[in-house]
Amino acid sequence: MSKMQHKIGKLSSIGTLAIVIATYLFLYIPLVVLLVFSFNTEGFPSPWKGFTLKWYHELFQATHLWASFLNSLIVAVCSTAISLTMGIFLIFYAAQGGRIGKFLVYYYGNLVIPETVLAVGLLGFFTLVSIPLGLITLVLAHTVLGLGFVIPIIYARFLELDYRMTEASLVLGATPIQTFFKVTLPLMRPSLIVTGLLVFIISFDDFVLSYFCAGSTSQTLSLFILSMLRSGISPIVNALSAVLLLFSSILVLLFFTFSQKTRTRIF
Repeated sequence: MSKMQHKIGKLSSIGTLAIVIATYLFLYIPLVVLLVFSFNTEGFPSPWKGFTLKWYHELFQATHLWASFLNSLIVAVCSTAISLTMGIFLIFYAAQGGRIGKFLVYYYGNLVIPETVLAVGLLGFFTLVSIPLGLITLVLAHTVLGLGFVIPIIYARFLELDYRMTEASLVLGATPIQTFFKVTLPLMRPSLIVTGLLVFIISFDDFVLSYFCAGSTSQTLSLFILSMLRSGISPIVNALSAVLLLFSSILVLLFFTFSQKTRTRIF
């Protein structure tokens, strides 16, 4: 009986390992194909013909592409900063005794409502109040979308905090503002960082809101890639994706290295 259980356990572990490997292959094989074909001499999609760096050379000479990339970066950074700031102020209000739990349902609307409906509604609102479409409307639209992620996540983290920490700070003579910025906010730092990265990625990659709220004066990276797809997929997109993937990988590596050094110093 024990041998049979051992065999079943071994088969179960092998099956689990196979599922994990298959999942990772399913996720990362497209990225590997993208990286490989960014060095292909022929256009995409074409069979492999030979190695070349000309697509990277053309990438760094594509001024319109980098202008769109800068617009996407500006919109993502601004919307993330505004969403986090508004979320911090709301948590500060909750920390002072304000009751915001019954209002949280309104923030989930951004996650439940289809993004196309939200984009059309925002477009109608901007038209109603006579706000010209451009980077400002893009930042506002992405901020509205980002609040649907920021508020529920950081409020859930706020509810998990040990109230004895803030109570001890107040008993020792700290003001409510000092307690919030010296105790509450540092305890919420991991959730703020994760939420900020999530909102940044969503805003940077967003297409629907950008399509409706950008107007004719501003173009984000997703809209620029759409215009390229209409005339045929250019390998420059592969090269750009490879550069962004390399850059993000370096940032993640530096972040984890810094976090590991910080933990080593603390412990």
